[in-house]
Amino acid sequence: MDNVGMIPSTSAAIETASGVSNHGSDSSPNITNSTTTNGHDSKHNGFTARDNNNTTEPSNTRDDQNNQNEANNTISWLGKSNQEIIRLIGQYLQDLGLEKSVNTLMSESGCYLEHPSATKFREHVLSGEWSKADADLKELEPLIDNGKPSTITEMKFILLEQKYLENLDDGCPLEALHVLRNELTPLQHNISRVHQLSSYMMCSNNHDLYQRAKWEGKGILSRALVMERLQTYLPPSVMMAPRRLRSLLQQAVELQTQNCMFHDMAWETNLQNVSLLTDHCCATDGFPLQTIQILSDHCDEVWFCKFSPDGLKLATGSKDGAVIIWDVDPYKLQLKQRRVLDSQTQMRVAFINWSPDSKMILVGGPEDSTEICIFNVDDGRLMMKMDNMNQEDSLSCGAFNRDGTRFVCGGQKGQFYLCDLKGTVLDSWEGVRINSVAYRSDNKTILAADNHFRIRGYNFENPRTDFDVLKESHPIMTFSVNSADRLALLNISNQGLHLWDLEDKCLLRSFQGIRQSKFAIHSCFGGVNESFVASGSEDKHVCIWHIKREEPLAKLSGHAKTVNCVSWNPVYPSLLASASDDSTVRIWGPTSTHNINATPESDDCSSCSSSSSWNMTS
Repeated sequence: MDNVGMIPSTSAAIETASGVSNHGSDSSPNITNSTTTNGHDSKHNGFTARDNNNTTEPSNTRDDQNNQNEANNTISWLGKSNQEIIRLIGQYLQDLGLEKSVNTLMSESGCYLEHPSATKFREHVLSGEWSKADADLKELEPLIDNGKPSTITEMKFILLEQKYLENLDDGCPLEALHVLRNELTPLQHNISRVHQLSSYMMCSNNHDLYQRAKWEGKGILSRALVMERLQTYLPPSVMMAPRRLRSLLQQAVELQTQNCMFHDMAWETNLQNVSLLTDHCCATDGFPLQTIQILSDHCDEVWFCKFSPDGLKLATGSKDGAVIIWDVDPYKLQLKQRRVLDSQTQMRVAFINWSPDSKMILVGGPEDSTEICIFNVDDGRLMMKMDNMNQEDSLSCGAFNRDGTRFVCGGQKGQFYLCDLKGTVLDSWEGVRINSVAYRSDNKTILAADNHFRIRGYNFENPRTDFDVLKESHPIMTFSVNSADRLALLNISNQGLHLWDLEDKCLLRSFQGIRQSKFAIHSCFGGVNESFVASGSEDKHVCIWHIKREEPLAKLSGHAKTVNCVSWNPVYPSLLASASDDSTVRIWGPTSTHNINATPESDDCSSCSSSSSWNMTS
């Protein structure tokens, strides 16, 4: 049994001598002369309260020795785990300044908080008594990495480095030079750092020293940092890492957060905003899991739907040629038709893109379409209609730039144009066959998915540039980019949904659970902080995933045919829209609508019984 950090408890010895056991049994193992303490021989670490093999003890103390042995039996019953927990609690109480509580706990349990030599070492480092700290280090040598010389040298170097800097800070260059020449240099360690330290002799004043050395200056702050560096070399049986219990609790909270399927990641879960009395579990009160409204105003398959950037409008487009604008009531979670837009043609609507100010929409058709339109949403006016009468042309995708002053459009037949809001072609890229496009946050780079299974970047500004971003093994049907401009969500023919990192150019995740063959299905990011992704599917479902998990956390049923497009409200994340070949648009909302306008400050997602962090914000 491990006896690390234990001292005999008199009360425990009396209990054991009278036949009373703290754990309801008198059959505890009789361990009287343990010679190992946490993997170190007792003659090396000196961490036991008394040397049981002391040969100078008089022979007439047999009764005292028996009491000592019986006390050790009771203390040993605590076991290694309980001993460590007691030490963790002691350290936490000490950090709070509850010294009396620490002393009582250590006395009653028989534990040491840390090795006595380590305690002295800490005190001398924090008080700047460098000679004493060096002597303490010699005492601790056998316990540090089995006395490995390189480790001891590194620790000495850290001590002397602080000593040298403090001499400079005190205006004692001769003493500092002595440390540099006679103590640091002979160590023959980190020579480049020694040269750097020597350059600080030329500092004109203390402020210059602090800046060049990136040092706090002489005092408790810099010494505490030195102690933290030194502490990393000490085994935990000798001295625990700083704030160890708090670190363990934070790790537990983070693990629970990772295992929380509905965690939205906008909430920084830490010890200040969660309860340790219950496991963390975000409730689903505000999560869009049930149909709360069915929009059936279209007469044919609905191919596209998209919430506006301000979250107050929804645009839907159909094979019947109609574009319908809906007003969103974020309090009642209801949508009401505002108007039907007339393109003055029979163009089937396959995509819609909102301007950043939510005042205009760019509308286009499928791959055989030759026209594209811009509407003013407020008054329904057709602002621009771009119609290429050449049947060899294709305008099947497009996107506004980040300030809404221009747009790009293109298609599968090699057209790729940069245009102003009047439809004037400002520039073009010949021979680029694309089926999905998006502007990046720099307002210059345009991402486009082509028929070579790639997404490439294009810059129309001089000098014009183009470059590969990523490549798939199957056709990229559609893609979208998150608001942080870092992640791309790709719908891949016969492969499903893939998540890519645009900066590192690597595939992060392949989401499972959807069926997609040759149809264009539009997916989206969503939820608070875009912690989730959603996609339609040819199996009539809407699938939702947490962005860090491949398996879907929900499959929403209700549509009767293929779900072509989903859109998550960017401002009111309790709303999700889906468009289907069954001619309907479904609005998905929370399973309960109480307190839907709670502010984030009033939410508490620390337990399953708490209010959901998905609740609406006004």
